[in-house]
Amino acid sequence: MRALLTALALILPTALAAQDCSRDAMVVFDGSGSMSEMGFNQLAEPRIHEARRAVRTVMPRLDGLRRIGLMIYGPGPGATCENIELRFPPIPDAARPVIEAVEALQPDGETPLTEAVRRAAALLAEGGGAGDVVLVTDGKETCGGAPCELGAYLAAAHPGLRVHVIGYKVRGERFPRDGDAPGTESMSTARCLADQTGGSYVPAETTEELVAALQVTLGCPLYGRLR
Repeated sequence: MRALLTALALILPTALAAQDCSRDAMVVFDGSGSMSEMGFNQLAEPRIHEARRAVRTVMPRLDGLRRIGLMIYGPGPGATCENIELRFPPIPDAARPVIEAVEALQPDGETPLTEAVRRAAALLAEGGGAGDVVLVTDGKETCGGAPCELGAYLAAAHPGLRVHVIGYKVRGERFPRDGDAPGTESMSTARCLADQTGGSYVPAETTEELVAALQVTLGCPLYGRLR
């Protein structure tokens, strides 16, 4: 799967231009405190630094292809589960505002990913009932939300919506043990959002894999269906 994503990262900029990108998209970006973590060994750079590089690489390639909006959760007053901010709804040529928002982001707070996805999906539904939500998350729901219940609801109420989930450096509850492969990751509990809505779940461990995952999920429907 990762070899396929890497190959797509090289060919997609040209291929996307020939596809129908009429569906609006909402990026739901994880800005919670865990995005400032540096991994178990505390040697790597914070996750947000790598995520910023990936966003700077991908977003300019999508200008002119589809309208994209941005929702961020995590930072805000009190660092509570209420900190979900719609930065802007789907707009054309969204590269610059998305990049600027992620560059300025200072990770903090909890992970209300279920409610953030619900709001993004509701926004797309208001615009006609079809679209793609792309959730970029490095962790699990920490605010009591039920992502699988939301996935079932969206599949029934808004069959034209898909939720794609990028699990970026997702980790389990334990530290790695001797013998574990480098970068051993867990599966995000948000995967069911993708499974139940016909979207894609794409794990990513490196900046290059995150670039490819963003292109696959934010690209046109043909590529967004890859698993």
